[in-house]
Amino acid sequence: MRRILLFVAGIIVGGLGITVWSHWPLSGTPAPQETATTGTAKAESEDHGTEHIALSEEQIRDAGIRLAPVAGGTLKRHFLAPGSLIPDADHVGRVSVRVLATVAELRKRLGDSVEKGEIVAVIESRDVADAKSEYLAARLTNDLQQTLYNRQKSLAESRAMSENEFLRIQLTANDARIKLDGARQKLFALGLSEKEIVDLPNQPPESLREQYLRAPISGRVSERRVDLGGLIGREGQESELFVIVNLDDIWVDLAVSPEDIAAVREGGLVTIRAIGSDDEAVARVIFVSPLLDRETRNARVIATLANRDHRWRPGTFVTAEVPLGGESSKVIVSKKALQTVKGNATIFVRNAEGFEARQVRTGREDDDDVEIVSGLSPGETIAVGNTFTLKAELEKAEAEHGHD
Repeated sequence: MRRILLFVAGIIVGGLGITVWSHWPLSGTPAPQETATTGTAKAESEDHGTEHIALSEEQIRDAGIRLAPVAGGTLKRHFLAPGSLIPDADHVGRVSVRVLATVAELRKRLGDSVEKGEIVAVIESRDVADAKSEYLAARLTNDLQQTLYNRQKSLAESRAMSENEFLRIQLTANDARIKLDGARQKLFALGLSEKEIVDLPNQPPESLREQYLRAPISGRVSERRVDLGGLIGREGQESELFVIVNLDDIWVDLAVSPEDIAAVREGGLVTIRAIGSDDEAVARVIFVSPLLDRETRNARVIATLANRDHRWRPGTFVTAEVPLGGESSKVIVSKKALQTVKGNATIFVRNAEGFEARQVRTGREDDDDVEIVSGLSPGETIAVGNTFTLKAELEKAEAEHGHD
């Protein structure tokens, strides 16, 4: 009986030893529970890493990522108005004649540049010859009458001639002066300059029929309407020889609807964009018509555009962006700062390690900027240029994590 009890006790002790040995951890092998805990921490770290992009200052600079502080501002509202470019009416000059004449010389061709006062053509006219002859005769008569008057004046003062006779001489001298002034004004009306009139007595007789036509402004010859030897100035015939245009400034002729015309102010600035190209410039409004067109019911608006390089040409169709009143907001960012990540609007916020991809909620917007309703605070620094590079880095990190 005692042997049986000792045998049973030995079996029990041996079983306990086997059980304890089977649960004792081997040297260098982590416990199963500890291994699970470590795996969970690693996954959380990787999940957390997909929301951040580690970049140094040098890497940010090399990637061309531009930074800017978050601030408030005003969203710009505007409307668009169609229009076209036309020459500035103050910079269009016409070379014309006021008498019946023949074109003797054409010194400029289509497209040539001219300076103000430069001779562009020479005409021959009997009317011009008559006017010059009349002036020369009036000048000679006036010189003689003024000389006679001055001589007789001294005699009248010494009582050597009667007062009535002196008054007749004075009247004749005054009449000669009036006729000279009239002849001079007639030459001015024909287009002669003061210098040309003064120099007439020194010119050869055959030049009396000639008249030099000069450019009224500096610019380029945009139209030539006559030929050499052609008759001009007669009723039903051409009276203009050249049209000269200066395109250093150009007008923008806009059509604005009645609903929008109240927002347009003379002196205001508008942005002009050429249709079919990337050309863009700023023009200043100089005229807002108080009347509406009977057919289109639109108001005419004229803006002036600086065009020193002559890249804008009359006839070009354009659209004008006319600003309206703005709307202020506490947080406004450039649309270039926004990226869509997993279907959500995302801003890349600068931090000590690089960038944080932060989801935000957007509000109102204009062409360039957008309001941030939540998720961003004034004063934070964000990426506003080349943000697609950051998005690509973020997606790359997520792809590598998903593969692991």
